[in-house]
Amino acid sequence: MLRQPRVSFAAEGEQAMAEVLSFKEMCARFDVTPRTLRYYEYIELLSPQKEGRARYYGPREVARMTLILRGRRFGFSLEELRQWLLIYDHQGTEAQNRAWIELADRQLGVLGKQLEELQAAVTDLRALRDDVARILTD
Repeated sequence: MLRQPRVSFAAEGEQAMAEVLSFKEMCARFDVTPRTLRYYEYIELLSPQKEGRARYYGPREVARMTLILRGRRFGFSLEELRQWLLIYDHQGTEAQNRAWIELADRQLGVLGKQLEELQAAVTDLRALRDDVARILTD
């Protein structure tokens, strides 16, 4: 459920108020624990707007959370993701894209090696299973 904040968090010059998520809504949307969301704020991956003790997450933070979770799924560390997001904040999109390509190339190598190891493990497990199945049928 999206809500309209009591105050506008829109950038200067924008007429419309941006829809934002509360802390609880952000946790629910991304299926993360409150502890995880607070930790991402602590290490400065996210910077929600605050009104008293309440936190509100606008489109920028929702997009960043999407990138963070996608990056985690690809095996990137939080520090790598933090550095990448900092590059975007300070150097713009071209630098961000160059850094992302470098990280992606390196991670593709890591994932390729993991895939080979998993394929070898599956082959070994299948062979062991077949050996045990033969024992049962003999």
